[in-house]
Amino acid sequence: MNYTLHQLQVFLKIVEHQSVTKASEELHLTQPAVSIQLKRLQEQFEIPLTEVIGRRLYVTDFGKRMAEVSRNILEEAETIKTTINQYKGLLTGHLKISVVSTGKYVIPFFLQEFMKKYPGVDITIDVSNKNRVVEGLSNNESDFYLVSVLPDNIPVKTVELMENRLYFVGSSRYKDMTITQNELSQLTLLFRETGSATRRAMETYLMKYDIKPSKSMELVSNEAVKQAVIAGIGFSIMPLIGLRSELSLGNIKVFPLEGLPITTNWNLIYQEKKQLTPAALELIQFISETKQHVAKEFFDYDKSSVPSL
Repeated sequence: MNYTLHQLQVFLKIVEHQSVTKASEELHLTQPAVSIQLKRLQEQFEIPLTEVIGRRLYVTDFGKRMAEVSRNILEEAETIKTTINQYKGLLTGHLKISVVSTGKYVIPFFLQEFMKKYPGVDITIDVSNKNRVVEGLSNNESDFYLVSVLPDNIPVKTVELMENRLYFVGSSRYKDMTITQNELSQLTLLFRETGSATRRAMETYLMKYDIKPSKSMELVSNEAVKQAVIAGIGFSIMPLIGLRSELSLGNIKVFPLEGLPITTNWNLIYQEKKQLTPAALELIQFISETKQHVAKEFFDYDKSSVPSL
């Protein structure tokens, strides 16, 4: 056989997205270039790796098994590279971190000093919804995952970063309003999509106090919910982490309610049995040592930003 590591990398992206087009976009290659690499890899095997039915690409059972083997090969190849660099006194490698959507406001602050100290380590941050992040965790697609709610039925190791606090918020145009729990059922409430940790927290709160909204709207991201709140369409329970600018500009108001804020934790997690590279081990050590300083410097909110609490 005469396959290359590049062919295996391309193949894994095709398997991940089940699409040549999406794989080419993520790899920053042309679609024909990706198709050629897949064809050359397929020529090494008598059994098909993929099949096209209609206009959709499917990965065969053999292809899925070869994807697992390919992932192991690439991890071992990375180990060879990092081992050589270790003997040279360098820390290098590539880390991929999958982050739930609100986590994009968190993770950069915990990485900035690490990246300055270890410029030879490349880091990719993949922002997605909670369901996609948990799916990636199950398939071992990334090195680390940033979540505010730990997944069920997947053994993981956890590095707790900081608190995640959720408040009831509305547009500043309602700044003179006073809202009680009894009035929530009469308001338009804005929800994240099903599966979102933010939605789960909001639904749990409403259920706890037996609040049944008469009118609601579902949006697919915290950013969309935030813009709808600012526009005065409705109210929502949202993480404070993504509202700092809007609070400082006076576009959003926090309304104090019994049982709020809801407090969870931001956790950097990884599969319990994952074989960590030297770069991954160093990142865990670095974050564990610096997380309190980072949380205090960047996320110790001034109470004046939430004047109604």
